[in-house]
Amino acid sequence: MTLSAKDPKQFPLLRNLQFSPVKDHDEQYVVLWDPTGLSTERLIVPLHYFYLFQHFDGEHSLEQIGAQYLKKYGEFFMPGRLEKLVADLDEKLFLEGERVEAAKRATLAAFRQAPVRKAAFTGKSYEENGEKLTLQLDGFFASKEGPGIKPSAHKGQKIKGIVAPHYEMRQAGPIYAWAYKELQEAETPDLFVILGTCHVGLQNLFAVTEKDFETPLGVVPVNRAVLDRFRQKGGGPFFEEEISHRNEHSIEFQLPFLQHTVGHHKPITIVPVLCAFPPSCLVDPELRPMKDAVETFIRALKEAIAESGHEACVVASAELAHIGMRYGDPTPPTDFSFHRCMQTDLEMLKPVEELNADAFAQFIQKEEDRRRISGFAAIYTLLRFIQAEKGEVLRDDRSITDQFNSTVTYCSMAFF
Repeated sequence: MTLSAKDPKQFPLLRNLQFSPVKDHDEQYVVLWDPTGLSTERLIVPLHYFYLFQHFDGEHSLEQIGAQYLKKYGEFFMPGRLEKLVADLDEKLFLEGERVEAAKRATLAAFRQAPVRKAAFTGKSYEENGEKLTLQLDGFFASKEGPGIKPSAHKGQKIKGIVAPHYEMRQAGPIYAWAYKELQEAETPDLFVILGTCHVGLQNLFAVTEKDFETPLGVVPVNRAVLDRFRQKGGGPFFEEEISHRNEHSIEFQLPFLQHTVGHHKPITIVPVLCAFPPSCLVDPELRPMKDAVETFIRALKEAIAESGHEACVVASAELAHIGMRYGDPTPPTDFSFHRCMQTDLEMLKPVEELNADAFAQFIQKEEDRRRISGFAAIYTLLRFIQAEKGEVLRDDRSITDQFNSTVTYCSMAFF
């Protein structure tokens, strides 16, 4: 987000925060938080405050914001009260400005000095003790929603890639297990390109880091030889936003499964990549620089891996649709819209099974991305990267994310 040149105390600019509606009896509120983890605060505000925040765009002055509030609610939001609100948001690092820039610089320096990218979600999204985590993972495979013990139809074949969710492991773990069972039983290489979905967006569309990743099951090393070649082939700009890895869960959630199914019996290395770009950039002439960046990234990484002598398996960490009030819809989903959404997911994934990246992008564009497919960039990049004969949807599911039945859908896939 571009910082406003105007006085941030008079023209406040809200950062790219996430929010969700909450209900307490008959009262409705909105909770806001920082997905980058730069701020650890959570802020719960009534709906009329949330209306104010929609004008914290760096272009509206406090006086103009107060006027918008008066127009909407028929009452004054006193200037002193508004100034205190701005000061509180600035203190919480919710507003763009020098305080946030200083925090970013300090956080980036600390991240670069750290010997590894430490696990950020242990004890919250999955077990933080290695032995307990192993039991948890075993439970995902054995659960009634999991793949069970029946051998895969592809057992012993060379696997080229998988798609797995990045939803909370405690809920979606059995769906992850469907994809990782295929890895467990297939012939796998020792290099894995992990394409995570970046939830906060990226200026350069991809963010690569040279940090090894730590989990309760040990450290997963990056393949520095591949990354060095990638940098030499024009990949340098894609390292600039490596701080995005610090608090992003979409790669972290894949690693315990990868260690559990493959890494426990042979050494593995990874190339960790976060992705964020829309399907429109592939066809809109005004977004041609974005398309060029996608092509540059794919070419450089393909060449780097080919010259390294490695084969690679690609893991796309992706969710699918996001529907409901939490994600911007005016009303909660109905039973019909739940089922219709999941049916549409399968229609959308048909070209993915057929390895047709362009048709996958066109499907989402035709929908105008009304269902907010967050995993597009990771899945598209996987399709452009692998050379496989076929893909297969193994299992799909959904999870409800709030009191208003807002829903996220996801799936597991394998490519051979």
